[in-house]
Amino acid sequence: MFCIKCGTELPEDATFCIKCGAKQQQVPQQKAASPDTIASAETKELKCPSCGAPISPKFGEMVITCEYCGASITFESAGWKNIQKHTMLLPKIVEKDQVAENLKKMMDKGFLHRHLQESSNLEELTLSMIPYWVIPVAARTSIVATDATAEIGNIATTAALMGVMGGMAGGFGGSRRGGFGTGMFNGMLMGGMMGNMTGGMGANTKKSYTMDETYNFPVIALKALIGYQPQDYQFALDERVLFDPKKIPKGIKILNGDINEDAAKYEAKALVDQLQSQRAHTKYHMIQQINTEEDVSDGELLHVPIWFARYDHKGKKIILVVDGNSGGAVHSIGL
Repeated sequence: MFCIKCGTELPEDATFCIKCGAKQQQVPQQKAASPDTIASAETKELKCPSCGAPISPKFGEMVITCEYCGASITFESAGWKNIQKHTMLLPKIVEKDQVAENLKKMMDKGFLHRHLQESSNLEELTLSMIPYWVIPVAARTSIVATDATAEIGNIATTAALMGVMGGMAGGFGGSRRGGFGTGMFNGMLMGGMMGNMTGGMGANTKKSYTMDETYNFPVIALKALIGYQPQDYQFALDERVLFDPKKIPKGIKILNGDINEDAAKYEAKALVDQLQSQRAHTKYHMIQQINTEEDVSDGELLHVPIWFARYDHKGKKIILVVDGNSGGAVHSIGL
């Protein structure tokens, strides 16, 4: 529980605040919830653990930011707890005219998309501060794959030997009229020798590889926006600063989240596994086996300025998600 006056965290049975001395109103202790449990409909008000201001979570919210001081709390398996690290990327692209040029480049990329933006109807263009969990993940992928160079060498050697043996067989068959026929000799000679050669090719061309990568993987903290989850996009984390609502221009809405850190860690692990597999298949030839192990660490909450743009192009919806800090394309649908 928290002090009703100053917001200091107190034991659940405290009668007086150990910091300011205020008498506490005793309320029934809430049961701890599972990681997938959202803020209940009975939750009316919480106190900010930093400034003591009232926080009133809406139904479903699990990541809540104080609108007065910017401190945040999250609902985990053990109940409400302070978010130890809450950061933000400052909005740099804040005017619609600024983002319009980025949208044009994204939509008109390539010959087939020329003038796509001009022939589309803009239905929505909004800028909000969206919460992401940034989860550190160390991934180690073990791979067994075909060594393409060795495989090509074996094929070339086999082809050359076939040519030599074919010539020998033709000459031998022609000089011995009363002996084996050419067809029979070719079948016996080629079949036996090719069987011996190709039988050992696969084992000799397999090699083992490892692929180690580290990620600060962003997981969107809103279920309603999970369809815009970045797959292989990295925010400019070197530019992030401690969260401060006073640094956010007026009119830009700060959204709370409904995905807690426990769920975000699970999602980050699954997404990194997919990403490692994609990169391995791009890099290595004919993968026989692949296995990835991930080490997931505690993350941080990062609010990012995000532009959402929705277009209609001859009845087809095009949605673009743009990083309002760097101008990069976070996600796109319909292009």
